[in-house]
Amino acid sequence: MSIGNSPEDERPFEDVSEEARPSIGRVLKDARLAAGLTVDEVSAATRIRNSIVRAIEADDFAPCGGDVYARGHIRTLARAVRLDPAELLARYDAEHGGRPAPTPAAPLFEAERIRPERRGPNWTAAMVAAIVVVIGFVGFTAVKGTGGGDSDARTQVAEGGTPSAGASDTPAPQHSRSADHKAAPSESAIAAAPQDKVTVQISAPNGRSWISAKDHNGRMLFDGLLNKGESKTFQDSSRIDLVLGDAGAVRLWVNGKKIEDQFQPGAVERLTYTKGDPQAG
Repeated sequence: MSIGNSPEDERPFEDVSEEARPSIGRVLKDARLAAGLTVDEVSAATRIRNSIVRAIEADDFAPCGGDVYARGHIRTLARAVRLDPAELLARYDAEHGGRPAPTPAAPLFEAERIRPERRGPNWTAAMVAAIVVVIGFVGFTAVKGTGGGDSDARTQVAEGGTPSAGASDTPAPQHSRSADHKAAPSESAIAAAPQDKVTVQISAPNGRSWISAKDHNGRMLFDGLLNKGESKTFQDSSRIDLVLGDAGAVRLWVNGKKIEDQFQPGAVERLTYTKGDPQAG
């Protein structure tokens, strides 16, 4: 009788090591085939490219672009072929150095740290700007004050008044026949119109109007647009002919008297005025 193991005892044990188990890619491929799905159908269902599906089934995870993407693809493919992804992910982590560590927050703090510090207000620049403003205001006030005396003197002459004691005794030159004014003529200026000439003053208080003015020789005194708020004065020895493009927008003074005609807005009027009382030719 021999002493030793029986033939049954000499049978090799079943290999249950890690190497004997099917790989992750093999498990996914077998599950896909068992489900009757092609690679194209799995790719369309999971939106994972065909080449990546084939590479994962061949246990080549390099095309995934990293462990994070590889784990995501394994999870998606496992669900598509009705497998529990948890076991496959655990095997992948064990075979590839563990689960990827979460991204550290250090870069966020670094970005916060390198932000430039806020600078305080630039008081020097503010003081320089304030000084420039003050100098400009003083200069403007001085220029305006200097020009004010001349303006007052001109106003007094236009209104027929006497210049102040400090003014020159030299008589002021006569204004041109087409002198411009920004406001309607005053009553004193109208009253000072010379009696031996015809004087026509036109203002536009209600809007603008095109006007034309000629003297008794037919010479053009003015031909253009009179804007709202402006006025013009024309003078001749005997007669002035007018054309008003919008008679309703203007007011007339002839030889110191206001013309009370009710001109209609938009109406074109052709008028002639002579010396003496206003009269239309």
